[in-house]
Amino acid sequence: MNDAPFADTATAEAEALHRSLLTLDSHIDIPWPEGPDPFEDGKRRVDLPKMRRGGVAAGFFAAYVPQAHRTPENERAAFERAIAMLGAIRAMGRTANGITARIAITVDEIEAARRDGALAIVPAVENGFATGTDLSRLAEFRALGARYLTLTHNGHNALADSSNPRKDLNDPGTEHGGLSPLGREAVGELNRLGMLVDVSHVSKAAMLQAAGLSRVPVVATHSCIRALCDHPRNLDDEQLDALRDTGGVVQITAVSAFLKPQARPDAVTVADFVDHIDYAVRRIGIAHVGISSDFDGGGFFSGWKDASESPNLTAELLRRGYGREQIAALWGGNFLRVLRLAEIAAA
Repeated sequence: MNDAPFADTATAEAEALHRSLLTLDSHIDIPWPEGPDPFEDGKRRVDLPKMRRGGVAAGFFAAYVPQAHRTPENERAAFERAIAMLGAIRAMGRTANGITARIAITVDEIEAARRDGALAIVPAVENGFATGTDLSRLAEFRALGARYLTLTHNGHNALADSSNPRKDLNDPGTEHGGLSPLGREAVGELNRLGMLVDVSHVSKAAMLQAAGLSRVPVVATHSCIRALCDHPRNLDDEQLDALRDTGGVVQITAVSAFLKPQARPDAVTVADFVDHIDYAVRRIGIAHVGISSDFDGGGFFSGWKDASESPNLTAELLRRGYGREQIAALWGGNFLRVLRLAEIAAA
């Protein structure tokens, strides 16, 4: 990583600590179909210069497909879009403008990239709609490096019920009662392939069923705490307990509406974000909590507007009494633990 200065609000102690950690952001979106060069410092909330300035060592970049009516034509289009987006994510693995980015698929590769001073780019897929009803497509995603699948987005799909049914798609409140039979098969296939099961966006029933069914702990790659903000995308105490009991992780995310009820991004602060971390740590233990942004997918707030301001979170965690090992666990250690368990299960 380079020696560019961090955000002004972070103390020198926080800057030094942050720079010493293997930090990862578990959920980042990419512009589609076209966007600025990720090696240019542009308008994106995450580009490679901002990652380097903000001391973010690894980013999980999601091939996101929006939910649509479940027709064979739409499902095929969603699959083709996911494949094309994974190709675009993989194309970030190069050197340009003095920055080296490396596609890093395994935990060992992520750690090696960090040691070598390269930014680690990890692909993922958001919304099981991209598989349609053909689970063989999961192996194609995995072959392109995808390390997790978010089972749904907004709207039910063939795998599971969403936490946000879509009236415009004629969704009932619940369709499958959680996971569909195909969704249950998908969990097993993801375990076999070494891909994590991401339960962000799914209904409570689907989340609890996935947690109980998966041989590998499940993750919520970008969610917040329902006790602090009553939003259907957030996890309640029963869901948090299920994550803990199965060894999973909730990655607190930067979407303002998930952090404070009906709040605009400029009305949400780093302190509000860390309140959600504090709650989860008290409820289920620090081993089951992490950090994500959902940058370029709706996440940002005052003090964490883009990846370059990431040290501000470390500064707030220090102010609240978290130590180095705890902050390292929150900033990536916990997520990498579960990712490695997926690799072991697949092997």
